[in-house]
Amino acid sequence: MNRRTHFTMVLAVVLLAVAAGGQTKGDSDVNLLQRLRPEHPRLIVLDADVERTRALLSTDRVAQSYLREIRREAEKMLNEPTVVYKLEGPRLLSQSRRCLHRVLALATMYRLDGDHQWLERAVRELEAAAAFPDWNPSHFLDTAEMTHAFAIGYDWLYHGLGDDQRAMIREAIVEKGLKPGIAAYEGARYGWWRNAHHNWNQVCNGGLMLGALAIAEDEPELAEQIMRHALASLPRAMRSFAPDGGWNEGPGYWEYTIRYTVPLIATLQSALGNEFGLADFEGFDQTGSFRLHFVGPTRLPFNFADAGEGRSGGSPMMYWLGRRFDQPQWYNAGGGGPLGLFWYQPVTVSLDDAEPLDRYYRGIDVVFMRSGWDSQASFVGFKGGDNKANHSHLDLGTFVFDAIGERWVMELGPDDYNLPAYFGRNRWTYYRLQTQGQNTLLLDEKDQDPAAKAPIVAFAAGDQPRTVADLTAGYAPAGATCVWRGIALVDGRRSLLVQDEVQTAEPVTYRWQVHTRAEIELDGAQATLRRNGKTLTARILSPEGARFAIGDASAPPPQNPNKGVHRLEVHLPGKTSDVRVTVLLTPQGAAGEAPAVVPLQEWVEKARGR
Repeated sequence: MNRRTHFTMVLAVVLLAVAAGGQTKGDSDVNLLQRLRPEHPRLIVLDADVERTRALLSTDRVAQSYLREIRREAEKMLNEPTVVYKLEGPRLLSQSRRCLHRVLALATMYRLDGDHQWLERAVRELEAAAAFPDWNPSHFLDTAEMTHAFAIGYDWLYHGLGDDQRAMIREAIVEKGLKPGIAAYEGARYGWWRNAHHNWNQVCNGGLMLGALAIAEDEPELAEQIMRHALASLPRAMRSFAPDGGWNEGPGYWEYTIRYTVPLIATLQSALGNEFGLADFEGFDQTGSFRLHFVGPTRLPFNFADAGEGRSGGSPMMYWLGRRFDQPQWYNAGGGGPLGLFWYQPVTVSLDDAEPLDRYYRGIDVVFMRSGWDSQASFVGFKGGDNKANHSHLDLGTFVFDAIGERWVMELGPDDYNLPAYFGRNRWTYYRLQTQGQNTLLLDEKDQDPAAKAPIVAFAAGDQPRTVADLTAGYAPAGATCVWRGIALVDGRRSLLVQDEVQTAEPVTYRWQVHTRAEIELDGAQATLRRNGKTLTARILSPEGARFAIGDASAPPPQNPNKGVHRLEVHLPGKTSDVRVTVLLTPQGAAGEAPAVVPLQEWVEKARGR
């Protein structure tokens, strides 16, 4: 057994003991910092990585474009005022993120060209934040992200800093970052995140560990304490990638989680030569594919949960993930910024050659299907899911649809986090979070059960990919006994078929609805949607008598008014206790051939090979 294997095995025993709140004989003999790289920089990007980047910059146009953008932003930062201690609601988070963004950009420029203007401006930023009375540990993300910023500043600028400047940054990391972190780990009420299974866990642990490793030679006891606590906490959240890399907080919080998880693992490797098994958790090696699939041909994500609807640029983390797990097709979704520049890998493998068109993420009950990877392809993102997931909306059965370069069915995304009790007692009073704000069905105008789950009960790829979700639990408040929703790409994968089957104990009103920015023209059981000179036709294939209508998607102040958003609805002639509603969405240029309407049970049996 080699030294590294022995060390990792001993560490595993120690961490299990720490997680259980106990100690084992010999725990104190395991020095987590025994392989600490003695020199700086040691966090994320080593000097050898900088030299590799310099070589790439001499020939590679993508790398050159990344550097131009970083330089442009850094030059703008030179004349901007420094961060200030200003809370927005309960958060200092915007200031922490601004500090981190600036320090990363300025330190990157300093490492690449050695110009002291970048160093001096970064130091001013750090001095301003070091003078804050605290980094707002009551909302610990703020503390963690600021600690992350200071760790980068201390480590990447180390050789340009004077002794007094190093002492100032180091003291801030200790007093405003690591000591509040120890208090959080040891039971302070703002330390609830140490047991969380979502983004807070990785972000908070990651920021603290970077801070600890940045100054570990000067504060070895404190750094080791942070390491032990963090390594015991992190598995709780890393298990959430299982079994296949999906993330139930939605695309926005996948991006946020990965933005701190990847630098943490990269730092453990660069500073200690040991990832401590964090990259080996089930599903983490597949999570880059989740990033590829949740973005549609329009570059808009399937933004379920509290995810914004804005276009998705590339992610620098995809370069690291692709290289770490030998998935070069993930480089297609890589992006710029400081880490993107240092991790950049040229694209050599196309998505057409390496990624399937359809993916079912069974850990979170979300399905993606598309006709291709080009910008004009048809694409649907569809979720069953769990209404109890962190940042969830009451959105079981919701979907988005892209075709011919447009998003025809859109998710509204989150509202302002500073609305009263947005994460508390008022959460289900806001339109964008209620069931009426989703692209799903409503029974008797009632919200879904906030505790309900909706499993995917069938999924099949192939010429006509399709999936079925069991939404029954979500509609228990309306007396539902069975609610299934099926989604299929038909007509050569160009058109979208949506089929609902609903059974209830007593007759209820039924409403099918989607949100769109297209203009809508109604004609009974047919509707025409127009956007940017293109059209999409919606047809009701069943039942007889059902008709389209236009609903009101507006919300009263202080909520987002949803300006420019329309709601296309399907109404039935009266109440029902047993109905099958089938709608076909056909983009301009598709044949528009309507498939036969068959029970969803047949979809399920076919998918299961019966």
